[in-house]
Amino acid sequence: MTVHHAPPVPDVFDPRQYATGVPYDAYRVLRDHHPVARQDEPEVLGWPAGPGFWAVTRHADVVRVLKDSATYSSYIGATQIRDPDPDDLPFIRRMMLNQDPPGHGRLRRLVSRAFTPGRIDRFAKVAQDRARTLLAHALDEARASDGTVDLVSTVTDDYALLNLADLLGVPEADRRLLLHWTQRVIGYQDPDEAGPQVLDPAGKPVNPRSPAMLRDMFGYAQQLAAHKRRYPDDDVMTTLAHDAELSRAELEMFFFLLTVAGNDTVRSAAPGGLLTLAQHPEAYDRLRVGRAELTTAVDELLRWHPPVLTFRRTAAQDTELAGRRIRAGDKVVVFHASANRDERVFADPDRLDLSRAPNPHVSFGDGPHVCMGAHFARLQLRVLYREALRVLPELRTAGAPKRLVSNFINGLKSLPIHIT
Repeated sequence: MTVHHAPPVPDVFDPRQYATGVPYDAYRVLRDHHPVARQDEPEVLGWPAGPGFWAVTRHADVVRVLKDSATYSSYIGATQIRDPDPDDLPFIRRMMLNQDPPGHGRLRRLVSRAFTPGRIDRFAKVAQDRARTLLAHALDEARASDGTVDLVSTVTDDYALLNLADLLGVPEADRRLLLHWTQRVIGYQDPDEAGPQVLDPAGKPVNPRSPAMLRDMFGYAQQLAAHKRRYPDDDVMTTLAHDAELSRAELEMFFFLLTVAGNDTVRSAAPGGLLTLAQHPEAYDRLRVGRAELTTAVDELLRWHPPVLTFRRTAAQDTELAGRRIRAGDKVVVFHASANRDERVFADPDRLDLSRAPNPHVSFGDGPHVCMGAHFARLQLRVLYREALRVLPELRTAGAPKRLVSNFINGLKSLPIHIT
């Protein structure tokens, strides 16, 4: 009789491994043999060790966790893998992202008044002009050098940032602040993005989401809101500033959430989609000649390169998931990038299929916390890719892209492309 032993549980926590690529082979081992698996949380990059967590890697289990907020709470321990400082937790819980129903629903309804499809659709022409201008600048830069250009620094970073600034109503002179805050909060595990660590008096690193680190952003949010009350315009901050139901603290947290999440979703997805097309020239050709539909293609590119890798929940009660007993208080982390390659849901998941339909990827989450800006993100990606297809006969990498050191965001810091 042959005894088959399951392979050991691979580490998918260490953020440094994501700098070389998303560990899809490790995800497959987890899905096949350890779909809900304990992961250690050792000290990494100066951040203290944690108690460990359950990694959830199959699509069905990821969706179950995301939809069941009564069992898997966003509020108890917030939504990042690492535990926040206990003193910071009440502050962090104010954010809509870190709340459970019914409080989460109330905040979501308030901000949805500003995030209307009509307002977003009016940005389509602005986004098209911006994509055209940025790509033209990239072409000029390539012609003036050796024919190569970094699409992240010349196109996608500014594209995401400036579109968000328009939607929010941030004055042109202040727009680089949004990128600075995003890098500090999202890229905190990556020294290139976050800069030197800020330490507390005990020598421990200060969480970039702590009140002390967000004071400058919140002060700016209040100044901008006061300006919008005096000089209203057709933008999100004008709507929020005039909403009598929003408290001062809630307005600050909305500005934080929209600035960071609103910017980084597209900032990560856009270069990821372009890199994917560069790695699949036949798919790029199909799009260029109209043999693939761009709307469907955008969702396949999001499945292939999800902007968010993981999100954390905390078990509110004892429960069971995929045969594993989970105790109240345990951390439960869903792996979006793994769920998007689950063979149980996606036929031939490691093949890029721009015509894939249906495409139930979880790149924008699921359940009550499904991404509110998904419509805006898809619009921006569709516009950018359409313009790239128009002006770039081919996409060819001119070296390896540089990836973000992060187990949270699937980011690219550079994408060198050869322009013909």
